[in-house]
Amino acid sequence: MGLIEFDKLPVNTLVGADWDTFKKITDGQVIGADYKTKYFLTKAVCRLLSLLVPLQDSRYKKFADKPLEMDPMFILGHWRSGTTFVHNVFACDKHFGYTTTYQTVFPHLMLWGQTFFKKNMSFLMPDHRPADNMELKVDLPQEEEFALSNMMPYTYYNFWFFPQRMMEYCNKYLLFDEISEEERAVFKETFLKLIKISLANTGGSQYLSKNPPHTGRIKTLLEMFPNAKFIYLKRNPFTVFESTRNFFTHTIKPLMLQPLSEDELIRNFVEVYRRLFYKFEQEKHLIPEGNLVEVKFEDFEHDAFGMTEDIYQRLDLPNFNESRTAIEAYLSKKKGYKKNRYKYEAETIRIVEENWQMALDAWGYSLNGEEME
Repeated sequence: MGLIEFDKLPVNTLVGADWDTFKKITDGQVIGADYKTKYFLTKAVCRLLSLLVPLQDSRYKKFADKPLEMDPMFILGHWRSGTTFVHNVFACDKHFGYTTTYQTVFPHLMLWGQTFFKKNMSFLMPDHRPADNMELKVDLPQEEEFALSNMMPYTYYNFWFFPQRMMEYCNKYLLFDEISEEERAVFKETFLKLIKISLANTGGSQYLSKNPPHTGRIKTLLEMFPNAKFIYLKRNPFTVFESTRNFFTHTIKPLMLQPLSEDELIRNFVEVYRRLFYKFEQEKHLIPEGNLVEVKFEDFEHDAFGMTEDIYQRLDLPNFNESRTAIEAYLSKKKGYKKNRYKYEAETIRIVEENWQMALDAWGYSLNGEEME
């Protein structure tokens, strides 16, 4: 059991950044008065650990030029759309490799010394996420955006640290609408490096990505991986609103280095949802026929094994028969998991209907529809 509760962490995840990335993310930023202690402690630990980065870089050079065996598979969708559950199901297949929770915090401490640092992280890390009670362990699959934010300054997750710039980061690094070509080139190079290290660490032959920010980057992902496979998850927007508000307001507290009111955070993610929805709709036609499956999470949750088998067939993925026992075992273990249940307040209904009606219409959800919880 971790010694420190998530909302009482004395540092944030930037402790695992390389020094150049840390400086570029934080230089010129306004650090809130209540967050200076956390900032300086994070900075000190980061500076110390950064001295070890060259050791990994020297080992990475040994396989940096080795091409990928297969293009990745991406699990997409807005936050709280069920992407974590689907990610964990497909990660039961050992032909997939993925980014681990440990790697998201310490992406530069993967190719040496991992046993020591992982043991200490496991000792200190909480056992569950506070917002949804999902299990946290160092070797479990995790979304890679936090790892990328510790490897380069051009990621959307800079907003966790500096939420006052959330919409600026949305346009630049979530949707890539205002990103420079130089920054986009760094993204491509860094992401490919992350994938290769992740595969080396987990022993997979195909990278399995679960990363909501990639939902706004289809064009760039296809430039990198023309035959990539995609699963896009839809979920009842009323549930997504309540779950996102709960998740963001709980998770941002131990990470932020400047204040932001809850009202402004809600206004921001409501607008981000709109922009992300339209960006995916705008770019999904670029995905080659047969490489995209769109799924309602409620349907997947109802028959996870059957739909997993169907997705394997539709995307022409290998290894289902070899993985079915592991998938069934994981799903059997999850049967007793209790999700958060949400009661939709009048304000929730108003916000969703005023701002996310396009998703309600496109996906066939309604307040009293059968998809409602």
